[in-house]
Amino acid sequence: MVATSRILTFAAVGELVTGAALLTVPAWVGRLLLGVELTGPAATVARVTGIALIALGIACWPGTPRAGMLTYSAAITLYLAGIGLAGSSGVLLWPVVVLHAILTALLAQAVVRERRQERQDRLADAASAHPRGGPS
Repeated sequence: MVATSRILTFAAVGELVTGAALLTVPAWVGRLLLGVELTGPAATVARVTGIALIALGIACWPGTPRAGMLTYSAAITLYLAGIGLAGSSGVLLWPVVVLHAILTALLAQAVVRERRQERQDRLADAASAHPRGGPS
């Protein structure tokens, strides 16, 4: 199990680094990987891919799969909304932004609910391990 955890962590770091590079310097990554700079719509798609790889890296980090999807959904909502506000817009851009905004809210709610339940479980475990009043 330790070896799997280390491999998963290594993969997560690789995806995080690659995603950050695609998000911030897509032309450079394109030049290194494909021998051509990614410009125009290709740079936009590369940045979306970078966001997805960052989210994948977070999801692969031990114990955080929902956080990865929440990260992706929130980041892609903001990125695509920024593209739309800057003036680029296909017919599906704003419906996709709205869909991801709704998904982000639902995922955030699920993460909060899950963390609240984990906290309650820990408190219940602690209370059962240390009953008040001791033995009778």
